[in-house]
Amino acid sequence: MPKVSIVIVSMNRPDNLVPCLESLQRYTTVSYELWVVAYLFDKAVLAGLKADFPEVHWVESDEIRGFAENNNLALRQVTGEYVLCINDDTRIFMRTVDILVNNFAKLPENAAILSPKIDFPSGETQTCGRPKQTAWRYILERLHLDGKDQKDDTQSKRPITYSIYQTSDINGACFMIRRDIFEELGWFDERYFFTPEDIALSTKAREKGYGVYVDVDSLVIHYHHKTARKVITATKPAGMRGFLMFHSRGRALRYFFLGCIVWWIEFCKWCWASLRCLWNSKKGLRVQRTVYAHNLASIFTTKTPKEIFIKYYSRLQ
Repeated sequence: MPKVSIVIVSMNRPDNLVPCLESLQRYTTVSYELWVVAYLFDKAVLAGLKADFPEVHWVESDEIRGFAENNNLALRQVTGEYVLCINDDTRIFMRTVDILVNNFAKLPENAAILSPKIDFPSGETQTCGRPKQTAWRYILERLHLDGKDQKDDTQSKRPITYSIYQTSDINGACFMIRRDIFEELGWFDERYFFTPEDIALSTKAREKGYGVYVDVDSLVIHYHHKTARKVITATKPAGMRGFLMFHSRGRALRYFFLGCIVWWIEFCKWCWASLRCLWNSKKGLRVQRTVYAHNLASIFTTKTPKEIFIKYYSRLQ
């Protein structure tokens, strides 16, 4: 049985996937197995990758599926003691997987998840643990008023060991979790399409009494938006619907009030983007305006995040 099962979902992006696989193979010495969910891959490209990486377990996903659904295709088959879920647009340049495995032994018995520090290529921190994600924090995020503590949850905290801190939520770009606990939690919640399945997972773990931690001495570089940028007009509204569902926790009145606040925020953004488009015809501005319009249409709807994605993704084809 391998120590770690590494699971990667790649949406027809061999330019992302190959460097990610090569970095994992170069810097990982603990026993591991590699699982790649090839999502909507060109068949000829996939055949070449299978020849170049025969040691990889390939799972073909040829239907529209979200991050949670695609990961679960592989997760239900893995055999490692730990699972490392990692984006295809990431790379490691140190023994990150080994460090996470070794440091799991230093955690309390109820520890379920240990995540690395995640940086952008510029050296800026994307996340180093995450504080508890609340509806209020989500509103501040929509207003671009969220503070630095959203990126680094170790500030003003004392480590439980020299480099490990307790945190609340994780970043789905990379984290390690005990496989038996992952299975107990039901893997990823497939009600969400792209977000916030990572936050929902760590929230569920904490609610069941499990610990979530971050190790500041392990590092992953995230080449953010290399995959998602092309389908942002479909992923953003699906993600907004998912966040509203998550924060309302099935309470219709709570969803309504939270939805009203977010609707006004997005409406103001759409108005400003529309005004800017009058004197600036840059494609990026037009895409932003479209995203805000799709967000507005997705707040008060009965469609699921997946149905919203399919609706807008079909317009990109």
